[in-house]
Amino acid sequence: MKIFTIGFTKTSAENFFYRLKKAKVKRLVDTRLNNKSQLAGFAKGGDLEFFSKNLCGITYEHNLDLAPTKEILDAYRNKDIDWKKYERRYKALIKKRGIEELNQRNMSGACLLCSEEKPHNCHRRLIAEYLKKHWGKVEIVHL
Repeated sequence: MKIFTIGFTKTSAENFFYRLKKAKVKRLVDTRLNNKSQLAGFAKGGDLEFFSKNLCGITYEHNLDLAPTKEILDAYRNKDIDWKKYERRYKALIKKRGIEELNQRNMSGACLLCSEEKPHNCHRRLIAEYLKKHWGKVEIVHL
């Protein structure tokens, strides 16, 4: 099974959708808590669903079970906690939510979306690694 991840910050819509199409992504899974921010540009939820479907033939899903809580996100953004604490809290959250119960068939060829440009300090990487740990043979590809 292959799971992709992608961020939309510091990229053009052309480059973003080109990468999704080239990778043959089947489903775009939005892992953001808020997908309606004006800062999201082309990546606002409704627009993203339209563009994904019509430009790439990719289905779109906003999955709040994969999003961090407002409390965890705010603590990190306000620098009340560092990345290590954020990571621990977020991993505990997705464990509590039991995300390993996601339908593996729907996740094969899926791409986890968040805003961060790189996956290093982003929860989409943590999701992919958690699923790989629980499901076994998962290849993670950061677009």
